[in-house]
Amino acid sequence: MRICVIGGGLTGLVAAHALAGEHDVQLIEKMPYLGGCLSSYVVNGYWIERYYHHCFSGDNHLFALLRELGLSEHLEWRTGTSGYYSGGTIYPLSTPMEILRYPYLSLLDKARLAFLTLTAKNADLSLLDNVPAERYIIDHLGRNVYSSFFEPLLKSKFGDRRKEVSAAWLLSRIAIRSDRGVSGERLGYLNGGFHRIIDALEKTIEKNQGTIRTQCPVSSISREEGSWRVNDTRFDAVISTIPPQELEKAGGPVMPSIPYQGAACITLAMDRDVTHGIYWLNMKDSAPYGAVVSHTNFLPVERYGEHLVYLASYFSGTVPAHIDKTMIDDFCTRFSIPRNEIRWNRVAVDPWAGPVYTTGYKTLVPAYENHGLLMAGMFSMTNYPERSMEGSIRAGIEVAACIPEEGKSRDRA
Repeated sequence: MRICVIGGGLTGLVAAHALAGEHDVQLIEKMPYLGGCLSSYVVNGYWIERYYHHCFSGDNHLFALLRELGLSEHLEWRTGTSGYYSGGTIYPLSTPMEILRYPYLSLLDKARLAFLTLTAKNADLSLLDNVPAERYIIDHLGRNVYSSFFEPLLKSKFGDRRKEVSAAWLLSRIAIRSDRGVSGERLGYLNGGFHRIIDALEKTIEKNQGTIRTQCPVSSISREEGSWRVNDTRFDAVISTIPPQELEKAGGPVMPSIPYQGAACITLAMDRDVTHGIYWLNMKDSAPYGAVVSHTNFLPVERYGEHLVYLASYFSGTVPAHIDKTMIDDFCTRFSIPRNEIRWNRVAVDPWAGPVYTTGYKTLVPAYENHGLLMAGMFSMTNYPERSMEGSIRAGIEVAACIPEEGKSRDRA
């Protein structure tokens, strides 16, 4: 069969990788690079992701893919420390003693929070899809725990839409991130960068006679007597991994609208650490970014020769004007950094960075097959109720399995 895969993010690449060699596969990607949110820059001779990434101990499909691509030896496990910035002060919150010293929660609040963390893995998320996270936390842990601990997290991730987010998302997030030791969270990274996965997938697709075209957005898609026409080229089957709204603009099927949000992520380099050794510093105080993610407090700074920091801001609709200047100016002022200490910075903006897991979200998720078209991506059930590399890889594998084995053909139109 002749198959078009729309979108060169992780799901699209995994699907094309699974199908190339047995089918005539063409992957098209609108950007000049592959990887989507997992894409990377090359700066000063090293690779760094456009958007911060790490993996978790339960990411079994990711680990299987690494084995298949010969990359398992590069997987390493490190400790991710966390903290809160509140009232102009950095509060580390990685160890039990640090949590006990956190002044914004009472001892009873901390006990309730600990109990939720221990029981989140056993929660029935299907019962929580229509329950707002705010209401759930206030009902079960009290208003202070919500306002002092969870609301800053929700605000950093979903901004003004935080009140719409479901308890299913929140408890899933807690469960995923509960692999903790006495000094912090156990997180994985690929030595040399996650670009290794993207590069390896690209090479295996092309080795198996698949075709990859970058800077090639889908401009039109239509059904034609049992086949599909994408950008005036005929295909027997189409797998779309882009947001359903974007496919609809090109002529794809009308689907329930998946709520999405955009992200602006700044990567910058400095000569020193400003977060006191903390990897993930959540902003409880109002700021134009939700967290300061110090990459070189997770990975050794010696690998890069400079300290690397991410600042991320989520938005709905269009990206706020001058968002990069606003974030950097605030960061320099708040952490007393002269502007000339910023060696360099890069800005990545994606208006479709990820779904917003609002109440009732589960009812909006499309099946893999719709109107004869195959669809998978960050919006798939494998990424509910929290998107991840693991979920995107699963979506790519499962949607590729929907292509029938019989009737294979390499005949071109």
